[in-house]
Amino acid sequence: MPTQIPAASRAMAVFEVFAREKRELSNSDMARLLSLPESSTSDLLHTLHSLGYLMRTTRTRRFYPTGRLLELARQIAENDPLGTAAQEAVEQVGEKTNESVFFGVLDANAVKVVAVQASRLPLRYIIEVGYRASLHASALGKSLLGLLPPEEARARLAASHLRQVTEHTIVDVNTLMDQIAVGRERGWHEAREEGTEGVYGLAVAGWLGGQPAGISLAGPAERMKKHHAEYLAALISVRDGLMEKG
Repeated sequence: MPTQIPAASRAMAVFEVFAREKRELSNSDMARLLSLPESSTSDLLHTLHSLGYLMRTTRTRRFYPTGRLLELARQIAENDPLGTAAQEAVEQVGEKTNESVFFGVLDANAVKVVAVQASRLPLRYIIEVGYRASLHASALGKSLLGLLPPEEARARLAASHLRQVTEHTIVDVNTLMDQIAVGRERGWHEAREEGTEGVYGLAVAGWLGGQPAGISLAGPAERMKKHHAEYLAALISVRDGLMEKG
């Protein structure tokens, strides 16, 4: 079993304290907030200061983070492997089905689409990367909610604007929760013309790097229903090769 390194935990806790307090802090302030001896806190702050992660004011001798951590985070985000994994996933499902495929993650009370593979068929459903799909009217949204504890899923729905998009859109939270429970039990979720007239969505979800993520197919309702079994098999196959199931 891997061993937790206390020094690493304390270093991250320093930044969490600054994020919460939103002000410059002295050594004694930090020691009190971390419940550590002042001597240990002094060594910790000195180390972070010497590495360029903290600055220290000349007069008050208080500490505050520099922009170094933010810059490192920005560089890491630019090369986020999630984007690569998501693109590979939609391409694999697209090769198996030739339908439009979308990969999405939770973004507050919506689904953020991070990868897309458009169908080559003349009649197809297309959305762009960066599109924010509704939780209640998309198969992707329901699949992601299905990974969450029911009380959290309900809270996210309650905090969302449950707009009636089509005549098939469900806006009652209790009915949606029942649908999500059914989808969780069978392992896949659907949206029957709930987000767009004539479009059927099918989705599965799992955990990728500790984050809820989902893969969805969407296309003309009749064609999607005709190939439902093979499309679902393609989604599950790619999902199982990439993510941990909920």
